[in-house]
Amino acid sequence: MNRIHQPNLFTAPASCSSEPELALNPEVLRAWQTRVLLHQQQQYQQQQECQPGQYQLFELEIAPARNPVPNPLLLPAQHLHFWRWPQPPQRGAALYFVYDHSLGEANDLLLYLGETGCADRRWKGEHDCKAYLAAYGEGLVRCGQKAQLSIRFWCDAPSSTRARRQVEQEQIRLWQPPFNKECRQRWQTPFQNS
Repeated sequence: MNRIHQPNLFTAPASCSSEPELALNPEVLRAWQTRVLLHQQQQYQQQQECQPGQYQLFELEIAPARNPVPNPLLLPAQHLHFWRWPQPPQRGAALYFVYDHSLGEANDLLLYLGETGCADRRWKGEHDCKAYLAAYGEGLVRCGQKAQLSIRFWCDAPSSTRARRQVEQEQIRLWQPPFNKECRQRWQTPFQNS
């Protein structure tokens, strides 16, 4: 019978860890960020090219479907601890977008996209994205970058959960944010084991 040995936390050397150290260096991190950013910048460019124009009444029926969500970067940025404010600036149904701005102007990296029926309470407590953001922040620091994170809310999201989740899934397919479970396999985050 095989026995599993569990090291004593108080006598084991500090370097003893059950998880292997991830091979993250500035070049690997920057290459990962660049891959994600290139995809997202293409989407921003396509969205700008498809801005709503003026159509004749009869052309409306054949006009291509437009993205109901505006460019997320045009939404007001807020600190990730917005929920600690005495009066949160948003309430009700919303889609929210978590960005990293550490790559400089016009290089905003959309990390996570979510939906909620209660924008003023969604970020309180446990949230998977918080663990990814913590690991990402640690990776940035280890590689000499400074995290500059923000969250933005689109408060015109449908109040119906089903409709809101449908819009959320459309946005995830469009932007491919790396911390959303639907996209993790594609981007293979280099700073987290899972």
